[in-house]
Amino acid sequence: MSGGNWKELFNAGCEGDLALVEYHVKCGVDLNYAHPEFLSTPLVGAILAGQEAVALYLLAHGAIPDLPSEFDGLTPIQAARRVGLQRVEDQLVALGVAQPAPAPAPAHRPGWLRRWWRRADA
Repeated sequence: MSGGNWKELFNAGCEGDLALVEYHVKCGVDLNYAHPEFLSTPLVGAILAGQEAVALYLLAHGAIPDLPSEFDGLTPIQAARRVGLQRVEDQLVALGVAQPAPAPAPAHRPGWLRRWWRRADA
């Protein structure tokens, strides 16, 4: 596999240019490479850009479904959940990726004004 033309692949994925993504995949560009300038994977980049068709294509053509993106600090399923790409999330689960636990709800605390007001009364 090649890291060449990776930047063009990454940008095409983020812009939703599926034809150009397909071209680079057929040319053998490594879908799981994270360029040192980007530190992001094409899959997570496409997901965060809301490019569902590109993300599904990358998954169907060899993108590692649970490979985290260092720059974004997200796995593909976390990225899909963040931007609301349910079909991508479903495909990742179908590929065996474990769903992350939902974040716990924050404990209810009165707003800062109420907390300040209570101190003033004390």
